[in-house]
Amino acid sequence: MTWVDTAIIAVKTVILLLGGGITVIAYKAYRRTEAPSLRVLGVGFGIITLGALLAGIANQALSVSLETGVLINSLLVAVGLAIIMYSLYMEQGD
Repeated sequence: MTWVDTAIIAVKTVILLLGGGITVIAYKAYRRTEAPSLRVLGVGFGIITLGALLAGIANQALSVSLETGVLINSLLVAVGLAIIMYSLYMEQGD
């Protein structure tokens, strides 16, 4: 295992913890307020977090190339950000 592999695992772990925390907080806020935009916000952050997790697993456990892992991560980050943008639009439109 190279230092790059170790760094990827460390950073992906931090992303998983922070993204998971944000997703849980958004979900709790949704349950408290029943605001649909908070539910959608949580889904967006969850997808971004899932992208980081899947890219890390693909690269480390499944021996997928780093480039393919970055592509997987980037696609899910783009989808997650689009969902977050929609959630913010929902809030503004209410």
